[in-house]
Amino acid sequence: MPTMSRMGDVLAGFHAAWEFESDSVLIRYERGIRTPKLFQALGERRVPLEAISGVTLTPGKRGTVVLRAEVRPGADPLLEAAAGQLKEGCDPYRLVLPAERDTLAEYYADELRAQLKGDGEAAERYLVAAPEAPRQFKAYDAKASFDGKTVHFRWFWTGASSAKWKAGDQSFPVGELSGVEWRSPEVFEGHLRLLRRDAAAATQVDQDPGAVVFGLGYGPVHESLPFAAAVLAAVRGRGAAAAVSASAPRRDPADIAERIRHLGELHQAGLVTDEEYSVKKAELLAEL
Repeated sequence: MPTMSRMGDVLAGFHAAWEFESDSVLIRYERGIRTPKLFQALGERRVPLEAISGVTLTPGKRGTVVLRAEVRPGADPLLEAAAGQLKEGCDPYRLVLPAERDTLAEYYADELRAQLKGDGEAAERYLVAAPEAPRQFKAYDAKASFDGKTVHFRWFWTGASSAKWKAGDQSFPVGELSGVEWRSPEVFEGHLRLLRRDAAAATQVDQDPGAVVFGLGYGPVHESLPFAAAVLAAVRGRGAAAAVSASAPRRDPADIAERIRHLGELHQAGLVTDEEYSVKKAELLAEL
C-alpha cells in the first residue's frame, strides 16, 4: 500500500480526483457535462494539511461512499463567503467514490488523520488560495467586475433601481471594505453586498449602491461565489492599514465618458436635478 509521504498518490472519484502530497491535498475537478459548474470554475485547489481539521468517510447514495475533508473555520475564503449556503453536491471538499473503493478510501482517510495537527480552531489567516482576479459576472441589475484592487458595479437600465442610477456606477477599492455578504441566487433574495468600513446602516439591497441583486440566470453560484471569495481574500490581505493608505486608481477615460453619458440620460429622464447633474459631472471629470 502506498504511503502519504510519497508524492503523487491519486484517489479518483466522480467529478474530482485527490492527489495526496506530503504537506497538502491537491483537488483536481473534472470538466464534464455532469460536473457541477462550481467545480469546473474552480479547476483545482491545493489544500494544505494545516487547513484540515478532520476527515470523514460515510455511505453515499446509490452504491457510493463519500470521503470528506473538514476545513478549519476561516481557512478557506470560498467557504467563508458561502457561509453554509452551498448544496451538498457543490461541496468542494466531498469526494464521491464507488462503494467498492471504500477500503482504499478508508486507508487514505486514516493516513490523512494521522498527519493532521489542527484541532478545529479557527485559522488566523486564509490557508487555501482564493480564486484569482480578474473576475466578473452579470447580476440582474449590474455588471460586477473585480481587478484585484477595486470592485466595479456598472448598472443596467433594465434592472437597476432609480436610487442606484442616481448614485451612478460605483467603484470600491478593497481598502474601503470590511467584508462581503453573499446570498446564494438559489434562495430568495440572492445578492452580493460589499460591506464598507464607513457606510451608514444597510438599506435594502435593491436600493444599496454597494450591492447587486441576483435573479433567474443572473449571479449564478459558479460565477458570483468565486467573485465574492476573491474580494474577501483581497480585503483581508490588505488589512486595516489599507483603509488609510488606499487611493482610487486613475480611471479609464472611455469609462468616464460612458458614465457621463449615463448621467446625462438620468438628467434628461428627470431622475437627477440640474444641481446634482453638475456636481456629479464635475466629480467624474476630476477623475481623469
